[in-house]
Amino acid sequence: MPRFPLIPTLVVALAVAAMIGLGFWQLLDRRPQKLAQLEQLAANPSKPEIAFPRFPDDSLLFRKASGYCLQPVSSQLTGAGSAGFRYIVECRTGAEGPGMMVQLGTTRDPKAKPEWKGGDIRGYISHAPDARPMIASLFDRVPQRMLLVADTPAAGLTPNGAPDLSSVPNNHLAYAVQWFLFALVAAVIYVLALKWRDRKAPGGTAG
Repeated sequence: MPRFPLIPTLVVALAVAAMIGLGFWQLLDRRPQKLAQLEQLAANPSKPEIAFPRFPDDSLLFRKASGYCLQPVSSQLTGAGSAGFRYIVECRTGAEGPGMMVQLGTTRDPKAKPEWKGGDIRGYISHAPDARPMIASLFDRVPQRMLLVADTPAAGLTPNGAPDLSSVPNNHLAYAVQWFLFALVAAVIYVLALKWRDRKAPGGTAG
C-alpha cells in the first residue's frame, strides 16, 4: 500500500496550490492596483466639480459633484459609526438610468424621517451602502453603486463628514496572508491525517 494515497494527495495539492495562487494574486496584482487607486483618489477632492455620474466609476470617488433630485422615492437609515445613522434618499432624476442616491446628513435618531422634497444638491461622490457579503465582493466584478454626499444637510440632520480616504478598504495584504495561512493549515492537517492513518493501519505503530 503506498504511503501517500494518490487521489487525496493530488486533491489536497491542487487546493493548496490554488490558495497560494490566490495569495500571490492579492499580493502582486490586487494590492498594487489598490495603492495606485488610493493615490489617485487622494487628489480628487481638489479637482473641479462634475455632474454626478449616471453609472458607477470608482475613479471618481471624492470628486466634487452636483445633481438634481426630481423626486425622492424612498429613504433609508444606515449605520454611520459614532455619527449614528446616515440618512440616504433614492431620487428620481428624470433621465434614463439607475437614478441617484443622496446622503442628506446624519442623525442619532433611529426613527428620523426629515421632510425633503428634492432639488439641486452639491457635495462629493462616495460609495453607496453595499449589502454583498465581503467574500462575494472580492470576486464580483459588478461595481458598487455611488451616492452624492450633500454639502448642506436636510433640516433636522447633522452635516455629513468630509471625504475620508480611510473609508476605502485596502485589505489585500491581509487577504494574501490569509490565503497563505489557509494553504499552510491545509497542508499540515493533511500530513497529520496521513500519520494518523499510518498508525491505525495494520502493523502501524501504536501511539
